[in-house]
Formats: sequence, structure tokens, C-alpha cells
Amino acid sequence: MSHHYSGPDFTCPHDDARLDFCDLFAFPKPEDSSRSILIMDIHPSVSVNPERTTSAEPFAPEALYELNVDTDGDAVADIAYRFRFSPSGNGAQSATVRRAVGTDAAGTDEVGEAIIEDAPVSMGSDAQVTEAGDYRFFAGWRSDPFFYDVGGALNDFQFTGEDFFADKDVCSVVLELPNSELGAAEVGLWQRTLVPADGGGWVQVDRGAHTQQVTFVIPNEEKAEYLGGDPADDARFVESIAHSLEHAGGYTPEEARRLAEPMVPDILPYDPTRPVGYPDNGRMLTDDVGDRLVAILTNGKVTEDKVGPHEDFLSEFPYLGPPHEDRTVA
Repeated sequence: MSHHYSGPDFTCPHDDARLDFCDLFAFPKPEDSSRSILIMDIHPSVSVNPERTTSAEPFAPEALYELNVDTDGDAVADIAYRFRFSPSGNGAQSATVRRAVGTDAAGTDEVGEAIIEDAPVSMGSDAQVTEAGDYRFFAGWRSDPFFYDVGGALNDFQFTGEDFFADKDVCSVVLELPNSELGAAEVGLWQRTLVPADGGGWVQVDRGAHTQQVTFVIPNEEKAEYLGGDPADDARFVESIAHSLEHAGGYTPEEARRLAEPMVPDILPYDPTRPVGYPDNGRMLTDDVGDRLVAILTNGKVTEDKVGPHEDFLSEFPYLGPPHEDRTVA
């Protein structure tokens, strides 16, 4: 997850951009700190394969999208928000949101209390927002909030400050909820995608929380295993991550392992009562995660890509800017 490109070269699940997670954000509601905003970005609109285009359908109706919440620090979901989307009809989709708890949350079944039903998916500039009880919900195309100089990264980290993502879109799922619905003051968050398995049930094809981690530090031969795995088992990847860091930044084995160990489990910690800043506590839309990653990969030789946050964010829900392309059907 979190690479913003669709295509097999970037481990796009099933070569289907609709199944592909980009970023996870968590922060207190700006005007009401008793509530939180959780954002999952999915379906990058840019393809690295010139012969392939991304789907006009925002979300895969056969897939189950999840936002998992660990309330007790064991890297197992205690609460799961599950998002299921209808097939497209006349260019439109709708969403159902379920909330599962306990063993239901830790499982892989489409179970849980339906807290939002038949919520419209936004295809154009206007954000269609659904309110149900204590929840507010949005799903649809938005301006991609990620900012990074991709060309500079591909040119041996010689950055010019050109933001490759300034005109790109993603599909976003935005959930506003009372902090009490998170189940604890301090939680761990991650997202995952499941698709129907051969013979019945579900199989996980994507997951994660930390930006760009799969792309840059998980070896290619282990990516599928990582994306299909669970955070509780992530310690098995420490050696592989450390080896990647040794090669990328010229670290000693000891230094590389020291950096690798905090990267797992691949869970975003979040406590809405403390100041938010990635990677220690949640993630704001303006957090410069690209600079942090560049500094790690270059062992401090390069510390910035000269690109800053976008300026199209909204001051109100769903906070993400309108998409650059209108996909509504006339």
C-alpha cells in the first residue's frame, strides 16, 4: 500500500487499482477535539503502465475494505469498520458501513452492525456527505493529498521540488466519529482489502498503515506475503527490512536493525488527546512523510524533497480537496 501508482511493478493487488490502498490519516476534528477524522485513500488514478488505465468505478463491489482498530496493544483488531460498495449503476455507487467488535472484528467475515446504509459515492466535485447517528461518512473521488517529487527520487534523490501528485486523484473513505467509538484513549490503526477466495470466504490482498513502507523496504519476493499477513506477525520481517536499509543507506547491520524494529508492527498509533504528528501519533494531511522517508533511505545525506503540502484542502468535512477530474455521468 501507499505507493500511489497502479500496476504490477508496484504490487497493485490483482493488478486492480480499486483494491490498492495509498494512505491512512487520523487526527482530531479541528473544531471539536472530542471527535476524530479517519481517512483511507484508495485507488490511485495514475498508472505506471502506459497500456493500462485505472477503472472509472471508484470501489470494487466484490471487495471488502476494512479499517481496523487495536484497543489493547496486541496488534489484533478489536474493532473493525467494514465498507462494502454496490456495483455501479448509471455511473453511481453506494456504500454500506458495518462496525464489528471482538472476535468478529478479528475475523474475515462480512459481519457487524450496519451503522450506515445506502450512502452515495461522490463522483464529482461536490462532496456527498451522509450522517447517521454519531457518524459522518464520505466516499468518492478526491484530490490526492500525498505530495512528493517522484522524478527526483528516481534521479538518485536529486530533488527539484516538482510535486508529481499536484494534479492526481484518489478515492477516499472518510469517517468522522466520537473518540469513544474507538474503544480506548490510545489505539492502533491499519487498513486492509479482502476479496472472495476460491472455494468461499475471503482472502486479504492488501494492508498497511505506514506510508511507502511496502514499496521501499519490503523485498519484492516478500511483498505478497507481507500484504497478505497480519500485523501481529510482522516481527518476522525485521531482518528483511534491516537488510533493505543497509543496502539503501549504507547503515551498519546494528544501525539498520535499530531502525527496522520500530517499523513493525505496521500499525499507526493514535491518541486524540495528544498532539498529532506522523509517525508517533496519527497523521495530519499536511505531515511531510516524504521528507522523513528520504532521510531514512539516504542515511541523512538528503533530508527534503523540496515539496510541501497541497493547498486545496477543505476547512470542513471531508477535508480533502475536490478531484481534478469530474467523473459524474451526464
